Amino acid sequence: MPEARRRTDTVRATLRVGGALLCVALAGSAAAWAQGIQVPEEVRANVRARVDNGGSVGIVVGVLDSTGSRYFSYGRTARSGGQPVNERTVYEIGSITKVFTAVALADMAAHGEVGLDDPVQRYLPDSVHVPSRDGHEITLRLLSAQRSGLPRMPGNFAPADRSDPYKDYDAGRLYAFLNGYTLTRDPGASYEYSNLGVGLLGVALARRAGTSYENLVLTRVIQPLHLADTRITLAPGLSARLARGHAGEQEASNWNFDAIAAAGALRSTAADLARFVAAAAGLVPTSLDSAFRLTEVIQYDAGPTMRIGLGWHVTGRDSSTAYWHNGGTGGYHSFIGFDPRRRIGVVVLSNSSESIDDIGFHVLNPAFPLATVRVAVAMPPDSLDAYVGEYRLAPTFVISVRKDGATLVAQATGQSAYPIYPSARDEFFYRVADAQLSFVRDSTGRVASLILHQGGRDMPAPRIP
Repeated sequence: MPEARRRTDTVRATLRVGGALLCVALAGSAAAWAQGIQVPEEVRANVRARVDNGGSVGIVVGVLDSTGSRYFSYGRTARSGGQPVNERTVYEIGSITKVFTAVALADMAAHGEVGLDDPVQRYLPDSVHVPSRDGHEITLRLLSAQRSGLPRMPGNFAPADRSDPYKDYDAGRLYAFLNGYTLTRDPGASYEYSNLGVGLLGVALARRAGTSYENLVLTRVIQPLHLADTRITLAPGLSARLARGHAGEQEASNWNFDAIAAAGALRSTAADLARFVAAAAGLVPTSLDSAFRLTEVIQYDAGPTMRIGLGWHVTGRDSSTAYWHNGGTGGYHSFIGFDPRRRIGVVVLSNSSESIDDIGFHVLNPAFPLATVRVAVAMPPDSLDAYVGEYRLAPTFVISVRKDGATLVAQATGQSAYPIYPSARDEFFYRVADAQLSFVRDSTGRVASLILHQGGRDMPAPRIP
């Protein structure tokens, strides 16, 4: 097997000695392999295919149950060079940070330092005026449960460097947005995922604790769980293990955060996140047990098939329920989750922008299908000109297709631009999501429309003249 495609399998058992969690390598112990959950073979094959076909650069999958955690790793830390990935490789974990923020909130609430229904206004400077509506205020609970009424992103979000978009969004900009924003609905009225909201929650909790968000999450969550490799600011040893993020074929810049750090700033490893998930699932006792149980109390519905706790999204009911969160930054994708009834958990980390959520959901519920691995084919660069244009999917929703060198990129209204890859003439696919575009030609051979295939739906979009 070529060095660039090396895989590693590791078995680890979690022991509790003198109040401290220790990971002890079992060196492939047959007894451990026979007794505990394993990374399914269909997942291993799917991961190999994703990396070998260029969709991902390196993927680490961790599975865990009461007997410990096991890992399957494949690929490298960089498309050009790098090292084989493993469970100690460091990744940006993006929005999984929101669950860490929720645990910090729950721990502070359990100790009486804050109340879940405290208005966030209480913990901000007097010069800041958090919007309210019809007497309803935005509370800490609503911020963590994505029901604050605040938008996904602030209207004054205008990064100077789009390759590192959150770096310059500081407290001054956050406060200026809050002072000028008018809510369009009552706080608590409905679910809307908001990076802004959880970022604001982190600011408020840090101010209440008299520290920075980075120090808050370190002292309240990371250190009590003995997560040695989970940090926002990486020491040299951790930086040396940081995988390079990739967007398509290109390396992506690392993301840094200021005021919205609580929404996505953490970096971690599969081994550390497996320990975090084990604590969340109640597989190991920790000093944060009461905080974790509070985060897992269902707070609201979050759509027709999903509910939400504090931080955690929850899908399924009865015999198969998954608590989960995913994350994505410019060049990374991540997933953690657990099934409290089956008492199993999963971690998936990738240093590519391609979604790997399906792997996590499949481990938690094998009925959830793994994404089909599509293979890109070569096309002459000048043949791509035929697809360039704008396609109207709805009155206010347009997909714009343009060339970027020898690649096509597609950008939907209000979203980022992503590469699309040809699988055949007139057939393209995304790697950041399980979605495909079919271009349709008229009788003259001109591309006249496209069809977006996503979520089991086929959505036509005529080309705008």
